[in-house]
Amino acid sequence: MTPSLLSRPGPPIGYHVIHPDVSLNFQMNRYFGLAGDVSMLDEMRAVASRITTYADWHREFAALEQQALAKGQVLKAAYDLRSGEFFLPAGDPQRRPMREKFVQLMRDQFGVNAGNQHRVPYADGPVRGFLPAYRFTPAQPKDVVVFCGGFDSYLEELFLFLFWFRDAGYEVVAFERPGQGGALFDAGLAMTHEWEKPVAAVLDHFGLGDVSLIGGSMGGYFAIRAAAFEPRVRRAVAYDVFFDAFDCNLRLMPASARLLLPVLLRLKLDGLVNGLARRAATRSLLIEWGLNQAMHVTGTPTPAAYLHAIQRYTAAEISSRVTQDVLLLAGSEDHYVPVAQFYEQIAALTNTRSLTARLFTRAESAQNHCQAGNFGLALRVITAWLDSQEARPKKG
Repeated sequence: MTPSLLSRPGPPIGYHVIHPDVSLNFQMNRYFGLAGDVSMLDEMRAVASRITTYADWHREFAALEQQALAKGQVLKAAYDLRSGEFFLPAGDPQRRPMREKFVQLMRDQFGVNAGNQHRVPYADGPVRGFLPAYRFTPAQPKDVVVFCGGFDSYLEELFLFLFWFRDAGYEVVAFERPGQGGALFDAGLAMTHEWEKPVAAVLDHFGLGDVSLIGGSMGGYFAIRAAAFEPRVRRAVAYDVFFDAFDCNLRLMPASARLLLPVLLRLKLDGLVNGLARRAATRSLLIEWGLNQAMHVTGTPTPAAYLHAIQRYTAAEISSRVTQDVLLLAGSEDHYVPVAQFYEQIAALTNTRSLTARLFTRAESAQNHCQAGNFGLALRVITAWLDSQEARPKKG
């Protein structure tokens, strides 16, 4: 097993201007922050001027991966590989072998063995499959943390977070829900907004009760959703707040589309919706990739079907059901999630046992989505909150 991460220098601090495209720049900063290798930042700066398309992105990161492997820099190579795979189209035949190579590199680098790996049986009506999971247990665990990532993340890219909580004394059970990682690629499970169902499957499989649930990125919605319906969740952490997914999607669209799409969807004019979405995609690489990836993750055949489905991913109507202790995190300049959703989520949680909210700022290099630029600060805030809750009596 990997040595304690708490004994090492923390993740690097600073959000850098590497590429003029806000989305590409975020991904570069995110993977640099997770890898924590300064030379990776320098190398990304060197190739940024050669990247104007996703094909350029794939080519340059494939070359960086090979350079890192030749130097024996396995962790950096793994994140270069994941970067290169990230923007490939959903049906690209390179994705699966690249993903499998990335997963194995990360397991090797962090010393993850077969005993840490699990498959959780999952059934939802006619849907059958499994949820890939990991379990990491310190010598004398304080409590159990259940962790899940966001929209299309892989658990392996978040090993830094999992081992951080393990080294802070918590038993960690982490899993990929339908629409993520191996649950999508290997089990064929598309995303569901009813996230209490995969959470219940995981808790049943491991025989867990009274857990702390942490949801990363879009997991900020899923954690609140699960807490609303699953009483075995004792504490919920939204890292970061993700109050309304449809609103986040509209934010990426041109102004005209933001005005028209809700009306067209309400009137069920799906042909017009598809045409509008596809025109927007021709003008934006991010929208083109995002729509294709979103349909892949959610198992929907058209942009209109996806946009109808994503309207279910809102915490507005279920937040009042949450009676647990809750921690909300948000970045003041998150380019995915409008900062207004932070305040909307606070206002909607009317029945929590306790509510703690933390808005991170540019002064802390933590203003971005999930505090890319200062992951260590977010992890310390979450851990301190978990520790402070330990003295409180459990719900009866």
